[in-house]
Amino acid sequence: MAKLRITYKKSAIGYTVRQKATIKALGFTHLYQTVEHDDTPAIRGMINAVSHLLTVEEVAAQEAAAGKVG
Repeated sequence: MAKLRITYKKSAIGYTVRQKATIKALGFTHLYQTVEHDDTPAIRGMINAVSHLLTVEEVAAQEAAAGKVG
């Protein structure tokens, strides 16, 4: 399954509580943090809801597996 590398680039201050909760549900605790998630419809929906605060990259399956091993 493909992976997504998501980076939290802009603060959620001044945005709705729902958007702040989405940022937290994606696993972010501070700005400029990067997390990786499987590319699923649920994750894509959360990204779409707060896309103005994030940057998203697709990660090749081999690269993601190599990152876990090393």
